[in-house]
Amino acid sequence: MVRAEWAIFEEDYWAITNALEALVQSAQAKHVLLVDRTGQMIAQVGDSPDFDTQSFASLCAADFEANFALAKLIGEDDFSTLYHQGARDSMYLGKIARGVVLAVVFDKSTTLGLVRLRVRRTVEELNVIIEGLFDKLQYRNEEYDPFDQEFSEGVEQEIDNLFAD
Repeated sequence: MVRAEWAIFEEDYWAITNALEALVQSAQAKHVLLVDRTGQMIAQVGDSPDFDTQSFASLCAADFEANFALAKLIGEDDFSTLYHQGARDSMYLGKIARGVVLAVVFDKSTTLGLVRLRVRRTVEELNVIIEGLFDKLQYRNEEYDPFDQEFSEGVEQEIDNLFAD
């Protein structure tokens, strides 16, 4: 199980929000979302999207996980960016520290080149912020058992008692 608990200090919240808002402005993007590897949305800026952002966040995380497996199959360590082009809107995904994903949704009023350029700078800035959050030990992205052995054995015994003949 992956632990997905975010505790963001106020100064980190503003640093993340300011970086994302600057990206929206400089890349002329519609929406920018920051998502963790479990699909939990960390932050969102830009125009109010006309889609379910929670579903979008989950699918972005799944997209990166699927592409990680594809990268391994072809002998790559990972893909750090993904690009999906649509008829009307496109999205550019960039990997940040610890598997956090930056998702930028943009339309034809901007170019992929501009988005890529601005994302690169923002990813560098967000890497520092996210690593700082991990250093503060407020978020632990590791496999863990949330219950100790004694508790788990007690729960198993109670379940067995409920279904005993």
